[in-house]
Amino acid sequence: MKNVLIFAFLLLAAAGYSQEGVNFSKNTVTTKELPPVWPGCEETTKTSKACFHEKLTEHLKEHYRFPKDADGNIIRGRSVVSFIINEEGNPVITKVEGPKKELNEEAKRIILAIPRMTPGELAGKPTAIKYKVPFTF
Repeated sequence: MKNVLIFAFLLLAAAGYSQEGVNFSKNTVTTKELPPVWPGCEETTKTSKACFHEKLTEHLKEHYRFPKDADGNIIRGRSVVSFIINEEGNPVITKVEGPKKELNEEAKRIILAIPRMTPGELAGKPTAIKYKVPFTF
């Protein structure tokens, strides 16, 4: 009887220390990745992922402008920005791909203007989440 009580106590203690977003099933451990939470998405009925993408789209539309050359002509082309929302909730550029420097700089400016947010989580701990956004100017 004493062994059963000790086992029950250990089982309850282990359950109290379990991490949110971690599931155990037989010999498998799975973790759940949660996206960053954009300011204004904390109290919404939408999923945080859907709200993040909606707010990102609004941000891109609001900050989008066509770069111009020295003569004032609009520069056309494509640029792709890879970035992360780091553990502090800030955007960090990891890679910019595109043939024209002006377009790459404009795409970086738009991404770096993303506001600070609640960082994404993996297994209940803050983690960096990767994103890639294409720009067509």
